[in-house]
Amino acid sequence: MSKRQSATSINLSPEDERRSRMVKYSVAMSIRMVCIVLGVFTQGFLMWIFFGLAIFLPYFAVVLANQQGAPKETTSKAIAPKITIKSDQFKFDD
Repeated sequence: MSKRQSATSINLSPEDERRSRMVKYSVAMSIRMVCIVLGVFTQGFLMWIFFGLAIFLPYFAVVLANQQGAPKETTSKAIAPKITIKSDQFKFDD
């Protein structure tokens, strides 16, 4: 039997999820472009830092953009009923 879905447990629509991923990726790639430009116009240690960020940022951008949130569904556990039997209800047959 399938679990009934409530309005509060529905995830984002595919369009909203895609838009969210595209915004995250676009922001990361904008930061990458700034790092490339800064790497061209700086020298020494800062140049290597900016170029290093520009090289490794795409990997982290993809990982961040595709990161799934924690599942919003909560699984309910089955609770066994408690049975109490009084001692005078026991019958022993010999």
